Amino acid sequence: MPHVATAPVLSPSVADALASGRGVVALESTLLAHGLPAPENRKAADELEATVRAQGAEPATVAVLDGVPYIGLDEGQLDRVCAGGLDKLSVRDLGVAVGLGRDGATTVAATAALAAAAGVPVFATGGLGGVHRGARDTWDVSADLAGLARTPILVVCSGVKSILDVGATLEVLETESVPVLGYRTDAFPGFYRRDSGHPVPWRVNGPDEAAAVWRAHRALGGGSGLVLAQPVPGADELDLALHDRLLAEGLALLAERGVTGKDVTPALLEHFHTASDGASLATNIALVQANAALAAQVAVALAG
Repeated sequence: MPHVATAPVLSPSVADALASGRGVVALESTLLAHGLPAPENRKAADELEATVRAQGAEPATVAVLDGVPYIGLDEGQLDRVCAGGLDKLSVRDLGVAVGLGRDGATTVAATAALAAAAGVPVFATGGLGGVHRGARDTWDVSADLAGLARTPILVVCSGVKSILDVGATLEVLETESVPVLGYRTDAFPGFYRRDSGHPVPWRVNGPDEAAAVWRAHRALGGGSGLVLAQPVPGADELDLALHDRLLAEGLALLAERGVTGKDVTPALLEHFHTASDGASLATNIALVQANAALAAQVAVALAG
């Protein structure tokens, strides 16, 4: 019978950072295993961790390996994650993967759950999952939203991907009492694009303000997470005409192939990457790096 881990295993550097009160930033592994192609994914793994360290915080990439949830990975473990073949794990899949001794890359919801359980309050990712177009018929809503509703963690992201119903996603976050802050913007970001066409309810202009909001949210009994939405850097934003063409093509391909559920985002990202000659890949990496840097700054502010 496989050994069942009872708690996430912290890497020595993450354990030391938490024990000494230094900032720690959780990083998801689905981006590496399913979101970015090889060898760019392995390079990005190192760059993201270096970005967090450069801002004075400790990176903690999260994954399940041999049925053990890890908070913080060593070089060999990062190699395994980036080599492919890992299951994609949301919160509902964690117990299954652990109980069966499987390898899995964690989504936003699963990363948030494991990080919060380990006492890591800040998490950096690319984009949130959300309400899919046509959800009135399919009920296709990402577990990220329910996860944020019940998981106390501050998530730095670039909004949600344009395949989603952005307005409905923001409505669900409001219903679930998840605060949404725009970082130096009044517009909710659309991942590859800086403006999704929807406003943010609140704006902050620095890491200290974001940290102050998080402290107050927790002190006043807020049990949910918090979304800190930062637009992709202006120089790295995907061209609008190219974006709209890729999106239309991607949606048509998904319909043609009958792709649904958790396979939608990887399929769409793959189309964007291949059909844009790498332009969307560069945008994706740039926004995740920017989010990792901001998350580290917020983590340092919280630790201070």
